[in-house]
Amino acid sequence: MSDTMSSNNTNYTENIARALQAIQNGEMIFIFDSEGREGETDFTIPASAVTPDDVRWMRKDGGGLICVALDAATSKKLGLPFISDVLRDASNSTSPSTSNSSLKTTIEKGGDLAYDTRSSFSLWVNHRETRTGIPDNDRALTINKLSEITDRTLSGENVVFGSEFRTPGHVALLRAAEGLVNERMGQTELSIALAKMAGITPAMVVCEMLDENNGRALSKEDAKTYAKERDLVFLEGKEIVDAYNE
Repeated sequence: MSDTMSSNNTNYTENIARALQAIQNGEMIFIFDSEGREGETDFTIPASAVTPDDVRWMRKDGGGLICVALDAATSKKLGLPFISDVLRDASNSTSPSTSNSSLKTTIEKGGDLAYDTRSSFSLWVNHRETRTGIPDNDRALTINKLSEITDRTLSGENVVFGSEFRTPGHVALLRAAEGLVNERMGQTELSIALAKMAGITPAMVVCEMLDENNGRALSKEDAKTYAKERDLVFLEGKEIVDAYNE
Protein backbone atom coordinates (compact mmCIF):
# COMPACT_ATOMS: atom_id res chain seq x y z
CA MET A 1 0.00 0.00 0.00
CA SER A 2 1.49 3.30 -1.08
CA ASP A 3 2.10 6.11 1.41
CA THR A 4 0.89 8.53 -1.25
CA MET A 5 -2.48 6.85 -1.66
CA SER A 6 -5.42 9.20 -2.17
CA SER A 7 -9.20 8.93 -2.44
CA ASN A 8 -9.39 8.69 -6.24
CA ASN A 9 -10.18 4.97 -5.94
CA THR A 10 -13.69 4.69 -7.42
CA ASN A 11 -14.23 1.27 -5.82
CA TYR A 12 -14.66 2.69 -2.32
CA THR A 13 -18.04 2.17 -0.65
CA GLU A 14 -20.25 5.22 -0.29
CA ASN A 15 -19.54 5.39 3.44
CA ILE A 16 -15.76 5.31 2.97
CA ALA A 17 -15.98 7.89 0.18
CA ARG A 18 -18.02 10.18 2.48
CA ALA A 19 -15.46 9.74 5.25
CA LEU A 20 -12.54 10.58 2.98
CA GLN A 21 -14.30 13.66 1.64
CA ALA A 22 -15.14 14.74 5.19
CA ILE A 23 -11.57 14.57 6.48
CA GLN A 24 -10.27 16.23 3.32
CA ASN A 25 -12.64 19.07 4.28
CA GLY A 26 -11.32 19.06 7.86
CA GLU A 27 -14.56 17.71 9.30
CA MET A 28 -15.21 15.40 12.25
CA ILE A 29 -16.05 11.73 11.71
CA PHE A 30 -16.50 8.78 14.07
CA ILE A 31 -14.66 5.45 14.08
CA PHE A 32 -15.69 2.32 15.98
CA ASP A 33 -12.79 -0.14 16.18
CA SER A 34 -14.45 -3.54 16.78
CA GLU A 35 -16.44 -5.48 19.35
CA GLY A 36 -13.49 -7.80 19.96
CA ARG A 37 -11.02 -5.02 20.63
CA GLU A 38 -11.64 -1.88 22.71
CA GLY A 39 -15.25 -1.69 21.57
CA GLU A 40 -15.01 2.10 21.48
CA THR A 41 -16.04 4.87 19.13
CA ASP A 42 -13.65 7.80 18.73
CA PHE A 43 -14.17 11.35 17.56
CA THR A 44 -11.70 11.62 14.66
CA ILE A 45 -10.51 14.76 12.85
CA PRO A 46 -7.35 15.93 11.03
CA ALA A 47 -4.95 17.64 13.43
CA SER A 48 -4.52 20.49 10.97
CA ALA A 49 -8.22 21.36 11.19
CA VAL A 50 -8.69 21.36 14.96
CA THR A 51 -9.97 24.55 16.60
CA PRO A 52 -10.50 25.37 20.30
CA ASP A 53 -14.20 24.68 19.69
CA ASP A 54 -13.33 21.17 18.49
CA VAL A 55 -11.27 20.53 21.63
CA ARG A 56 -14.22 21.69 23.77
CA TRP A 57 -16.61 19.50 21.74
CA MET A 58 -14.45 16.41 22.21
CA ARG A 59 -13.86 16.88 25.93
CA LYS A 60 -17.56 17.56 26.61
CA ASP A 61 -19.28 15.08 24.28
CA GLY A 62 -16.41 12.58 24.02
CA GLY A 63 -14.90 12.62 27.47
CA GLY A 64 -11.91 10.40 26.71
CA LEU A 65 -8.29 11.34 26.08
CA ILE A 66 -7.65 13.81 23.27
CA CYS A 67 -4.66 12.30 21.45
CA VAL A 68 -2.78 12.90 18.21
CA ALA A 69 -1.89 9.87 16.11
CA LEU A 70 1.19 10.20 13.88
CA ASP A 71 2.35 7.85 11.17
CA ALA A 72 5.37 5.61 11.70
CA ALA A 73 7.61 7.43 9.21
CA THR A 74 7.12 10.79 10.93
CA SER A 75 7.58 9.26 14.38
CA LYS A 76 10.87 7.67 13.33
CA LYS A 77 12.25 10.80 11.69
CA LEU A 78 11.36 12.91 14.72
CA GLY A 79 12.78 10.31 17.11
CA LEU A 80 9.49 9.83 18.95
CA PRO A 81 9.68 6.68 21.10
CA PHE A 82 7.07 4.38 22.53
CA ILE A 83 6.77 5.55 26.14
CA SER A 84 6.92 1.95 27.38
CA ASP A 85 10.41 1.67 25.86
CA VAL A 86 11.53 4.90 27.54
CA LEU A 87 10.33 3.69 30.92
CA ARG A 88 11.85 0.25 30.42
CA ASP A 89 15.23 1.80 29.63
CA ALA A 90 14.93 4.03 32.67
CA SER A 91 14.09 1.10 34.92
CA ASN A 92 17.25 -0.68 33.76
CA SER A 93 19.42 2.35 34.49
CA THR A 94 21.96 2.32 37.30
CA SER A 95 20.96 5.85 38.28
CA PRO A 96 19.80 6.08 41.91
CA SER A 97 16.76 8.07 40.78
CA THR A 98 15.33 5.10 38.89
CA SER A 99 16.99 1.96 40.20
CA ASN A 100 14.90 1.86 43.39
CA SER A 101 11.66 3.11 41.87
CA SER A 102 8.45 1.26 41.06
CA LEU A 103 9.13 1.47 37.32
CA LYS A 104 10.10 -2.17 36.93
CA THR A 105 6.77 -3.39 38.28
CA THR A 106 4.54 -0.93 36.46
CA ILE A 107 5.87 -1.03 32.90
CA GLU A 108 3.56 -2.59 30.35
CA LYS A 109 4.47 -6.20 29.63
CA GLY A 110 3.38 -8.62 26.94
CA GLY A 111 -0.11 -9.81 27.77
CA ASP A 112 -0.89 -6.88 30.10
CA LEU A 113 -3.40 -5.44 27.65
CA ALA A 114 -6.56 -7.47 27.22
CA TYR A 115 -7.11 -6.11 23.72
CA ASP A 116 -3.61 -5.76 22.21
CA THR A 117 0.08 -6.70 22.44
CA ARG A 118 1.33 -3.16 23.11
CA SER A 119 0.19 0.41 23.58
CA SER A 120 0.81 3.06 20.91
CA PHE A 121 1.47 5.84 23.45
CA SER A 122 4.54 7.99 22.85
CA LEU A 123 5.29 11.33 24.57
CA TRP A 124 2.86 13.81 26.11
CA VAL A 125 3.67 17.30 24.83
CA ASN A 126 2.83 21.00 24.83
CA HIS A 127 3.90 23.44 22.16
CA ARG A 128 6.44 25.93 23.48
CA GLU A 129 4.14 28.87 22.69
CA THR A 130 1.54 27.62 25.19
CA ARG A 131 1.48 28.57 28.87
CA THR A 132 0.00 25.69 30.90
CA GLY A 133 -0.96 23.70 27.81
CA ILE A 134 -4.36 22.50 29.07
CA PRO A 135 -6.91 25.19 27.96
CA ASP A 136 -8.79 24.51 24.75
CA ASN A 137 -6.82 27.13 22.81
CA ASP A 138 -3.49 25.77 24.10
CA ARG A 139 -4.31 22.21 23.15
CA ALA A 140 -5.62 23.30 19.74
CA LEU A 141 -2.34 25.15 19.10
CA THR A 142 -0.26 22.14 20.10
CA ILE A 143 -2.36 19.88 17.89
CA ASN A 144 -2.11 22.22 14.89
CA LYS A 145 1.66 22.51 15.32
CA LEU A 146 1.98 18.71 15.41
CA SER A 147 0.34 18.59 11.99
CA GLU A 148 2.69 21.30 10.73
CA ILE A 149 5.82 19.51 11.96
CA THR A 150 4.57 16.29 10.36
CA ASP A 151 4.23 18.07 7.01
CA ARG A 152 7.67 19.61 7.32
CA THR A 153 9.27 16.31 8.30
CA LEU A 154 7.70 14.33 5.48
CA SER A 155 8.71 17.03 2.99
CA GLY A 156 12.34 16.36 3.88
CA GLU A 157 13.01 19.22 6.28
CA ASN A 158 15.46 18.45 9.07
CA VAL A 159 13.29 19.25 12.08
CA VAL A 160 14.34 19.24 15.74
CA PHE A 161 11.21 18.19 17.64
CA GLY A 162 12.32 19.75 20.92
CA SER A 163 12.74 23.16 19.33
CA GLU A 164 8.94 23.44 19.21
CA PHE A 165 7.60 21.01 21.81
CA ARG A 166 8.32 20.18 25.42
CA THR A 167 7.41 17.19 27.55
CA PRO A 168 5.65 16.44 29.83
CA GLY A 169 2.59 18.12 28.39
CA HIS A 170 -1.14 17.76 27.90
CA VAL A 171 -1.47 16.28 24.39
CA ALA A 172 -0.76 12.58 24.13
CA LEU A 173 1.08 11.38 21.03
CA LEU A 174 0.28 7.99 19.54
CA ARG A 175 2.78 6.26 17.26
CA ALA A 176 1.16 4.18 14.51
CA ALA A 177 2.48 0.74 13.64
CA GLU A 178 4.45 0.58 10.38
CA GLY A 179 2.04 -1.92 8.87
CA LEU A 180 -0.95 0.15 9.96
CA VAL A 181 -4.20 -1.86 9.99
CA ASN A 182 -2.44 -4.98 8.72
CA GLU A 183 -0.27 -4.99 11.84
CA ARG A 184 -2.55 -3.43 14.46
CA MET A 185 -6.19 -2.35 14.29
CA GLY A 186 -6.28 0.38 16.91
CA GLN A 187 -7.81 3.82 16.50
CA THR A 188 -4.27 5.08 15.89
CA GLU A 189 -3.81 2.92 12.80
CA LEU A 190 -7.40 3.22 11.58
CA SER A 191 -7.27 7.01 11.59
CA ILE A 192 -3.84 7.17 9.91
CA ALA A 193 -4.94 4.66 7.26
CA LEU A 194 -7.84 6.98 6.44
CA ALA A 195 -5.51 9.98 6.26
CA LYS A 196 -3.29 8.14 3.79
CA MET A 197 -6.26 7.09 1.67
CA ALA A 198 -7.46 10.70 1.67
CA GLY A 199 -4.03 12.05 0.76
CA ILE A 200 -3.88 14.39 3.76
CA THR A 201 -1.22 14.92 6.44
CA PRO A 202 -0.98 11.72 8.52
CA ALA A 203 -1.62 13.44 11.84
CA MET A 204 -5.07 12.66 13.23
CA VAL A 205 -6.83 13.54 16.47
CA VAL A 206 -8.81 10.83 18.25
CA CYS A 207 -10.90 10.98 21.42
CA GLU A 208 -12.98 8.17 22.92
CA MET A 209 -16.71 8.61 23.46
CA LEU A 210 -17.77 7.76 27.02
CA ASP A 211 -21.28 7.18 28.36
CA GLU A 212 -22.14 10.04 30.72
CA ASN A 213 -24.46 7.76 32.72
CA ASN A 214 -22.26 4.74 33.42
CA GLY A 215 -18.78 6.08 32.62
CA ARG A 216 -18.04 3.21 30.25
CA ALA A 217 -17.44 3.33 26.51
CA LEU A 218 -20.49 4.69 24.73
CA SER A 219 -22.32 1.85 23.01
CA LYS A 220 -21.90 1.51 19.27
CA GLU A 221 -25.61 2.09 18.69
CA ASP A 222 -25.63 5.27 20.78
CA ALA A 223 -22.52 6.51 18.97
CA LYS A 224 -24.14 5.81 15.61
CA THR A 225 -27.24 7.71 16.68
CA TYR A 226 -25.11 10.65 17.83
CA ALA A 227 -23.38 10.78 14.43
CA LYS A 228 -26.61 10.35 12.47
CA GLU A 229 -28.37 13.15 14.35
CA ARG A 230 -25.54 15.48 13.30
CA ASP A 231 -25.27 14.11 9.74
CA LEU A 232 -21.68 13.00 10.39
CA VAL A 233 -19.95 9.88 9.12
CA PHE A 234 -19.75 6.77 11.31
CA LEU A 235 -17.30 4.06 10.26
CA GLU A 236 -16.49 0.61 11.59
CA GLY A 237 -12.90 -0.56 11.67
CA LYS A 238 -13.55 -3.39 9.25
CA GLU A 239 -14.74 -0.91 6.60
CA ILE A 240 -11.42 0.93 6.84
CA VAL A 241 -9.36 -2.28 6.73
CA ASP A 242 -11.22 -3.53 3.66
CA ALA A 243 -10.87 -0.20 1.85
CA TYR A 244 -7.19 0.18 2.75
CA ASN A 245 -6.41 -3.27 1.36
CA GLU A 246 -8.28 -2.84 -1.94
